[in-house]
Amino acid sequence: MTEKSEIKFLEVDENRQGQRIDNFLITHLKGVPKSLIYRILRKGEVRVNKKRVKPDYRLNQADMIRIPPLRLGQATNKDEAAKPSESLQELLIQRVLYEDNGLLIINKPAGIAVHGGSGISLGLIEALRAMRPQEKFLELVHRLDRDTSGCLIFAKKASVLRELHELLRNNQIEKIYLALVKGYWPKYIRMVDAPLLKNELQSGERVVKVSAQGKQALTEFRIMQRFDEATLVEAKLLTGRTHQIRVHAAHSEHPIIGDEKYGDKEFNKQMRKHGCRRLFLHACRLSFTLPSTQQTIMVSAQLEKSLQDCLDKLNKE
Repeated sequence: MTEKSEIKFLEVDENRQGQRIDNFLITHLKGVPKSLIYRILRKGEVRVNKKRVKPDYRLNQADMIRIPPLRLGQATNKDEAAKPSESLQELLIQRVLYEDNGLLIINKPAGIAVHGGSGISLGLIEALRAMRPQEKFLELVHRLDRDTSGCLIFAKKASVLRELHELLRNNQIEKIYLALVKGYWPKYIRMVDAPLLKNELQSGERVVKVSAQGKQALTEFRIMQRFDEATLVEAKLLTGRTHQIRVHAAHSEHPIIGDEKYGDKEFNKQMRKHGCRRLFLHACRLSFTLPSTQQTIMVSAQLEKSLQDCLDKLNKE
């Protein structure tokens, strides 16, 4: 039997400042399916300070959130059973790159979304929260695409989350990626400066394109190794737009191998014969200095075995 709730108004306190609205609702609305949470956000039934907001809206202290009446007790068995398997838990334990009282950095496995929603019942943040019930606060600092592996930062304190978001806004977190791209990347392409415009289809899928109406996007590229049909490049983000490296590589006519959205499908099929069966994009290094402690943190993440095997095979050939 289900029961309909009443309209609720909640004021954001200091501990939730900087949290995404979708994360806040998922944590606050226990037993409500994620699909319903994203639906009420999409329809504008959730209001912040009387305005519609998108799922990635970051809360500010004293924001007033309106939550519409909901049918409680409607969680599906799938939602209730969404817990990380023992093998996933073991994998994530092995992938910890750095941890202190306020931070957690892991080498994210490819194929796992950082967050649930849009048909995904269990993302990385949900898995880590289930594994660490003692953590009163655990939030994503930034995102990586589902098929991208590598360095991913989580905050264990609201104050640290705010600090890191400020560093991100001021481009003070250095993020370096490795990508294997199609063809012979020319030496003269060292910087791609192409504005990016993000669109969202009715299905919820995000598609990004180069457009004069978009936001400024800058990526530095450096050649690391050449192969007969591909080039291994290092990409440094100077801005942090959605799908930035993938779209800039494709815009330069050297799409990333394994990219099913922006890449060359026929070439991807050819490269599977060489062992390249996933998006070859890996967040290999990041570094930053926390203003509050003046501590400089530098971490690096090894390539996953599938990517390293692909390079080894290309080297032999």
